[in-house]
Amino acid sequence: MSIIKSGKLWPYAIGLAIAGVFGLGIWTIIETGKADIQPSDAYMTNYQDADANANKLIKSRIAFDKDYKLKYVSDKISQNGCDVKYALTTKDGKAVKGAKMLLEISRPEVETYTKTLKNPEFEENVYVFHDVKFPKVGVWNLLLKVDIGDKSRFYAIKTDTRIINDRSIQEASQY
Repeated sequence: MSIIKSGKLWPYAIGLAIAGVFGLGIWTIIETGKADIQPSDAYMTNYQDADANANKLIKSRIAFDKDYKLKYVSDKISQNGCDVKYALTTKDGKAVKGAKMLLEISRPEVETYTKTLKNPEFEENVYVFHDVKFPKVGVWNLLLKVDIGDKSRFYAIKTDTRIINDRSIQEASQY
């Protein structure tokens, strides 16, 4: 009597299907682990920490914005070296000295060229990161974190080191 006529084929088929699905699940996990997935750079941390502390980050930004104004004031961005400048003032326009600043420059979607700069000079009421060099020509993210006491602020700029009409492209976004 053959296995087909005896009716014992379906348990083998079900067992084989379960083993196949389980094997494909393991293969999927292994292959996705090899993928070059970049973590989020929002708030200079991974997205899990930013998500877990979202309310705290938002409240800190609101408290910061009630007392201070932050502005990007660099003249131009150049690949070969330039000064990146930020003005930090109180709401009535007085320069604020003693803030802690951390600047991260990175390419969109790639962490290969990410650099972190800290402790800018305070010159002429402006915080200056001197001689910032960009390894490649093109679009860059400038993400600044400012801490004053228990208040902090993140300020993002997208800029381009290619000169177009005698100006580098710069766009601020709020977070």
